[in-house]
Amino acid sequence: MHHRNVGDLMTKGVVSVRRDTSFKDIAKQLTEHEITAVPVVDDDGRPVGVVSEADLLRKEAGLLDPAGLLPPPHPRPQDRARIDATTAEGLMSSPVVVARSEWSVVEAARVMERHNVKRLPVVDEAGRLVGVVSRTDLLQLFLRRDHAILEEITGDVLVRTLGLAPGAVAVTVTDGKVSLDGVVDRRSLIPVVTQLCRGVDGVVDVRARLGFKADDTTRPAAAPR
Repeated sequence: MHHRNVGDLMTKGVVSVRRDTSFKDIAKQLTEHEITAVPVVDDDGRPVGVVSEADLLRKEAGLLDPAGLLPPPHPRPQDRARIDATTAEGLMSSPVVVARSEWSVVEAARVMERHNVKRLPVVDEAGRLVGVVSRTDLLQLFLRRDHAILEEITGDVLVRTLGLAPGAVAVTVTDGKVSLDGVVDRRSLIPVVTQLCRGVDGVVDVRARLGFKADDTTRPAAAPR
């Protein structure tokens, strides 16, 4: 079984800026490349922060209304320096949360959720930027076609991994939802089959209606003394 990881899904050849990149140059990069954020790297290519559209808009929101129709802004003291900043170093969110290319999709998704971020710069063993993975990239797994999921489950999971006879379990896949019907040799195999099928890329849900020939989950009664 092969699972696509962050390195398979990330965007390579990613756009980045330096600490001294100006506000206008950052805005230009975001617009020209149709992206919503850009990593900030040091002289060795290691990410030190991220500047997003929200960071640029924070500065705009902190300015006086030129028409004089809105009241003056009252930013929090901790936001004042970022509003006054004119380069990436002052605008960026830091420290930056990064991912590794060998990470699983689950690991990357959990880090994004934990830190409430939409994307992660991806670094190599030396900490240098090699790509960016976003929530949209991770969701590509669920665009996998049903027939590809079906072939992996019937061939890789049931036959080659678990050693079941071909056709022992009938598999149907509809919109990523897997149904399993059949009989396995041992009751203890049922949760194993289900869990392995859930781990196949693109699977949304698994419904298992499996019987068993022998119950190996109960202990035999003790012989009378």
